[in-house]
Amino acid sequence: MISVILPVRDGQPWLEAQLQALVGQQGVDDWELIVADNGSRDGSPAVAKWWADRHEHVRWFDAYTSPGASGTRNAAAKAARGDRLAFCDADDLVQPDWLAALAQALGDAEVAAGIFDFWALSGRRNLPPVAAAMQQFGFLPAGLSANLAVRRDAFEEVGGFDEGLAVGEDIDLCWRLQLAGFRFVVEPGAVVFKREPLAFREIFRQAFAYGRCGPVLYRRYRRSGARRDLAGAAKSWLWLLLHSPRLVKSGPERGEWARAAGMRTGRLAGSIGQGAFFP
Repeated sequence: MISVILPVRDGQPWLEAQLQALVGQQGVDDWELIVADNGSRDGSPAVAKWWADRHEHVRWFDAYTSPGASGTRNAAAKAARGDRLAFCDADDLVQPDWLAALAQALGDAEVAAGIFDFWALSGRRNLPPVAAAMQQFGFLPAGLSANLAVRRDAFEEVGGFDEGLAVGEDIDLCWRLQLAGFRFVVEPGAVVFKREPLAFREIFRQAFAYGRCGPVLYRRYRRSGARRDLAGAAKSWLWLLLHSPRLVKSGPERGEWARAAGMRTGRLAGSIGQGAFFP
């Protein structure tokens, strides 16, 4: 069995669309969906329970006391019945063959990452899907928890998600798995439509959080081979300077600037907090 774990906290208005996409998965029979609610104050619990009452594969799980998304995923993983675990997010949209593709990928590897379509739900320019696997820090590839699957025994051996990390816990998990000797693969058939923020402040805030986790991961893994890309950082800062006129525009170009600026300023803030320079 493969268990899909969907952490939720105030998942409206997108949760129901994701649930409908999940129960409509094709090509897999032995599976379950655990909707793990982390203290939602909107109508998410009622929506999840409605689906659980009407669909044999869906279970609602109370993760109110779990510490954040990582704790919610870990708690749901303990309650899961499957020997394989798949993770996705409530505000995205999995495609019909997503789960079957990840289940097949775990036949040859212990951890598998799918690919993302970043434009279909966000109104961004039409670009091809992008692999979830990222090779950051000149180090190991990693996937995102919005499109990730792992064999349960490997997940438990490394201790699951690090609940002390608010961001970057998925990268950290993928690295720990590989350093423990488990195989990582990218599965191009596992496609998720990713819902990205559109407002300037939201884009910047999200990118800032992602950037801030960079120095944390660098400090944790530099002895294992993680590296800084100082030349790349310099080019990125130069790009921000040269493209600052985008601030007076609206649309995708302004959002691209906000994303790059948030990432770089987040890294500087994280560097100060961690005492490890990672720009």
